[in-house]
Amino acid sequence: MTTLKERLRDDLTAAIKGRDELRSSTLRLTLAAVTAAEVAGKEKRELAEEELRQVVQGEAKKRRDAAEAFDAAGRAEQAERERAEGAVLAEYLPQQLSDEELAAIIAAAVAESGASGPQGMGAVMKLVRPKVAGVAEGGRVAAAVKAALAK
Repeated sequence: MTTLKERLRDDLTAAIKGRDELRSSTLRLTLAAVTAAEVAGKEKRELAEEELRQVVQGEAKKRRDAAEAFDAAGRAEQAERERAEGAVLAEYLPQQLSDEELAAIIAAAVAESGASGPQGMGAVMKLVRPKVAGVAEGGRVAAAVKAALAK
């Protein structure tokens, strides 16, 4: 079975050979982020699959944030490029939970914790976070929990 890092490298090679500029530049930046994470700290080490996934998720989040910033600044062309790069990175991440699936997990956690109101946010998040790690973005989860507790 190939690792995520090997898959990124193989796809980068294919993108370069296919002259796919968007894909090759996106994968180059992502592999650079992986390398930076590997050499961070006192000694170089190989990242585990979960750590690699977190690096790719971080890169995807940067693209989403940049697209929003470009939209706010009225720079639609750059925003579109950032979204396209985000779509390339999404291929390497697990499928995100739908709103309905996320709501069901949160409802179960609210019932289990017995929390109500904004002061119960921490207790619910503690139960929800392990179940949605890697398949739902933190900000989205927090907003959904806040909405569920406001009911």
